[in-house]
Amino acid sequence: MSKGAITSYIDVAQVVLYFFWAFFFYLIYWLRREDKREGYPLAYERTDTAPYLNFPPIPDPKTFILPHGGVALAPRGADPQPPLNAVPTAPWPGAPLEPQGDPMSAGAGPGAHALRSDTPDLTLEGLPKIVPLRIASGEKLVTHATQGTEASPPPHSGKYKSFTLSPRDPDPRGMRVVGLDGRTAGKVTDVWIDVSEVLIRYLEVQPTGSASTVLLPMPLARIDRGKGTVSVKAILAEQFANVPQIKAPYQVTFLEEDRISAYYGGGYLYATPRRREALL
Repeated sequence: MSKGAITSYIDVAQVVLYFFWAFFFYLIYWLRREDKREGYPLAYERTDTAPYLNFPPIPDPKTFILPHGGVALAPRGADPQPPLNAVPTAPWPGAPLEPQGDPMSAGAGPGAHALRSDTPDLTLEGLPKIVPLRIASGEKLVTHATQGTEASPPPHSGKYKSFTLSPRDPDPRGMRVVGLDGRTAGKVTDVWIDVSEVLIRYLEVQPTGSASTVLLPMPLARIDRGKGTVSVKAILAEQFANVPQIKAPYQVTFLEEDRISAYYGGGYLYATPRRREALL
């Protein structure tokens, strides 16, 4: 037998090749299975043919310890589906959905959003990352009255460094907010900043005739220093009253951010009947 031969028909190179093939097939299997840790289990339009698991099967959940306490599972299991006020326009699976009721809050089309965690994004110190400037200014608050008087100050009041707006930039606080129709929607009462990225994420708007406030994503606002206005092309002035509310007046959660952004995003198609029509 030649050098490296094990038998007359098998040698070392052949065995190594077979081991490589086996490893490569297992690697494909393992990667394909790990792909199913996100986005699974799927939601099915036709329950009679569900589930579409395919091969390989969904792996057992893996536990991840979060940096600020708690755990996360991947895959997460059967998550509850958000209320969807929409119906298919045709009987076949995958047909477009037609919103019912208020299309901007129906959870379909451009107004759809992900079911993210209902907890705020945190800094390395465990503090909420996106907060109003009245909190991020570093001053200790005794009461907070923008959405009703608080019985006690926010738990993270006075724990931030002193953040201020640059004097070279326009200060939107107190400016009039103008909607798509050119009418006054309310006024800006505060700005919400990302203390980690050091930029404005939201404007806090008090709609006309309302005692509560809503958040306006900063990328959707255009500030005119000369006119003292903040113009918004996403929604009408009257539609600011229906912007999804936040639970706490001093922080915003992942889920609330998605709902707010989805509402304004839906306005680019559903704010007026004309926006739903063809350009030509």
